[in-house]
Amino acid sequence: MRGTALLVPPMTAHRMLSAGDLLTLFVEPHSALADRLRGRCGSGSGIVAVPELYRLDEAELGRAAALPSVGLDPRLLAASALLEEPEGLEERVPMDLVAARVGLSPQRLRALARQQLGMPLARRRIWLKLRRSAEALGKGCSPAEAAAAGGFADQAHLTRRMREMIGMTPAAVLRVMQVLPASAAGAPGDVHRNGSGDG
Repeated sequence: MRGTALLVPPMTAHRMLSAGDLLTLFVEPHSALADRLRGRCGSGSGIVAVPELYRLDEAELGRAAALPSVGLDPRLLAASALLEEPEGLEERVPMDLVAARVGLSPQRLRALARQQLGMPLARRRIWLKLRRSAEALGKGCSPAEAAAAGGFADQAHLTRRMREMIGMTPAAVLRVMQVLPASAAGAPGDVHRNGSGDG
């Protein structure tokens, strides 16, 4: 599929080939921007052309990314918040405990996450760990230190997960982060971006 702006829903296999500059936005699922994008892609529609997004400026995207979601179930938001706590990132904290804390059965929490986020919460946990590692890289940590900061077993584990989830290695992410101005590097809840075509 070709287009000036494409929307790739979570868990959609894809490969991007860039003919020139490529801007990739990784949007946090609990933001108002994600609500807006979920409305565009519908259930199981795959990759969708969204040319109107090409016209949005960085400030407008940033504002929409900073606003909290109003479309997600509050229990799902609470479960996501629990995952963002340091102990929530650990795989040894089982999802049934997270489900119990938000008043749902594990099966209902799984179904709710797939229905509203388009991905299982276990994938969300990996995403959060990757975000922590990327933030550590942005602060000048080595890939090995970034792996530890994100809760990965080692640098090889971080590299495998990062390549699997965003199509880039920690070294490639570090190069992109060094090129971006500080305002574009992002804070938690912001739009995460890269400028390479290997993602």
